[in-house]
This record gives sequence, structure tokens and C-alpha cells, in this order.
Amino acid sequence: MTTLVERVWYSGRRPLWPLYPLVWLYRTISENRRCRAWQAMNERIPVPVVVVGNITAGGTGKSPLTAALTSLLKDQGWQPVILSRGYGGKSDRYPLLVNADTDARIAGDEPVMLAAQSGCPVVVDPDRRRGALWALEQELGTILVCDDGLQHYRLPRDIELAVFDAARGVGNGALIPVGPLREPLARLESVDFVITNGGLLDELEHERQFTMTLAPTELRNLVTGEVLSPECLEGRRVRAVAGIGNPSRFFDTLMALGAQVRPLALPDHHRFTPADLHSEDGEWLVMTAKDAVKCRGIAPDNTWVLSVTASLPEVFSEAFVARVNDCNQSLDTMTL
Repeated sequence: MTTLVERVWYSGRRPLWPLYPLVWLYRTISENRRCRAWQAMNERIPVPVVVVGNITAGGTGKSPLTAALTSLLKDQGWQPVILSRGYGGKSDRYPLLVNADTDARIAGDEPVMLAAQSGCPVVVDPDRRRGALWALEQELGTILVCDDGLQHYRLPRDIELAVFDAARGVGNGALIPVGPLREPLARLESVDFVITNGGLLDELEHERQFTMTLAPTELRNLVTGEVLSPECLEGRRVRAVAGIGNPSRFFDTLMALGAQVRPLALPDHHRFTPADLHSEDGEWLVMTAKDAVKCRGIAPDNTWVLSVTASLPEVFSEAFVARVNDCNQSLDTMTL
């Protein structure tokens, strides 16, 4: 389910300690990149910018959180635009405006998934500052939400949310390559909210730590569009395929629903082929929404997509909306 390196990182031990000189090099390069981008960070964009990201390697639930935030913002009268790096995409031009029908091979899997789930415009650009300014020129919306952009320091931001997988936590607490941290834990001192997927983390001392839960909402046939309740998986033999950052969480979700799971874990952003989608007689092939956007056109008739929705406490929603409104008032004052 996980690589050897991931098992080492999240074991709590540091057997890779001889690589500590590389930790120093990694940290130096990261800090230099941040310093070079500092001027751009201080050039504020004339609408609120919300950045969702993580400081650990691997999947944490950033994209479901991004979708939940856009839903919350729309309820408050905002018109969100999602910004994305478009990892895995091969477009010959940027910025790229993405919708639910865009080819994931061009745009990347997460942007297409987010466009389908949120109904918001999604702008893909490796230079997310350029993408942000283009989105405003095109009058696509009134607030920008950047998916997986915590370390993209060229993008000015008003609000930052760091996401953790509660089951994994911070691992052994060391920086890459000795541990899973992209940045030191001290980085959390500057973020506005810490979101822990699946439970609170005692090792994170942050005054605004909130728990997020991912709940299965529907099971949809990728070929016919038929929709069933996730409870239909009870007792069902399932070939589960997942090319995501933390496939174990997906497999655990299926087993919790009562499915008899035969798992296939693939690399994050994996490019699927028909050979990856083979199942035995009597099995359902079940995958994530992120993988499904890459399998349209090659999926067999027994392919089902399990959708999940992020649920957040009301106290977080109130605090987040208040923070957005404060940022907007500050921007209005600057333009007077």
C-alpha cells in the first residue's frame, strides 16, 4: 500500500539520519526560493486569495477541502475561482481554463475533478500568480482559492490552510529526505488554519486546528451514470484501484463500507491504461473521483466511482468566513 520510504517516514523513527546533510541542502534551497519570491508575495492581488496546502509529502485531503471551501464561499455570495498547478497535465499553453469535460491528460486529474465537483472555473498554470491575474482579467470570479499552493511563494495570499492526515500525522518530524516534512513545523505559525483529516493531532499546537471528515456520498457508474448509495458495497467483491497520494485511506473507506476489497495501489497521478482496469468475474471495479477523470473512455461497464465530501465543523466555517470578510475589507481600504 505504501512505499518503503513512506513507511520509514511515518514510523516515528529516523533510520535515514545519515542523509541529514541533504536535509540541510533541501531546507536551504526551499528558504532561498521563498526569499526570492518575497517581493511577489507582498504585491497583493485585488481580491482575497485563499491557499490550501500541506507541509508533509503525500495525500492529506487538500482537494476535498478545496471543494468544500468553494461551496461555503458560494453560499456566502462569492464567486470562487480555483487555481491549480495542473500536475501531470501536458498543455501547450497557459493559463488554461478547465471545465468538467476537459481532457485530464491536458489539464491534470485534480483540476478536472475539482471543476466537476465544484462547478467553479478552474485555472491551471504552473505560475499560479500569472494564472490568478489572468483569471481576474477574464472576470471569472471574485475570490481565488489555490489548491496545493502552500509552497508556491510567488502567489500572494491572504489566508493559508495547512492540511494533515491525522492517521499519519507528522511522521518522524524530520524534513525530506529523512522525514516527510516539506517545511519545518514552525511554518505552521504563519498559517491561519490547520485542518486535520480524520481527527485532532496533539503534536500540532495551533490555536485554530479543526477536524475534517471525509464521508462517502454516492457511488456512480462511470459508463452509464447510474447512481447508487455507498451502502450498496456491503458484502460486494471489489477490485479497488487508486492512483492517489494515500491509497490506503481509500481502501480503508471501502472496507469500512463492508466491501471485500482486492486492492491495487498505483503512483499518485498515474496514467491509467486498460490493463490497469482488469477485474475478475463478479467483482466491481471501484475508483476515486480523481482517478475516474482519467479513465473516461477506457473504463469497463463495471466501473464505479466513489465520491466523498469533506465535512467541517460550524465553528470553522464561521471563523473562515469572518477571516475572508476581514481580508476583503482590508483590500477595499487599500484601494480607497
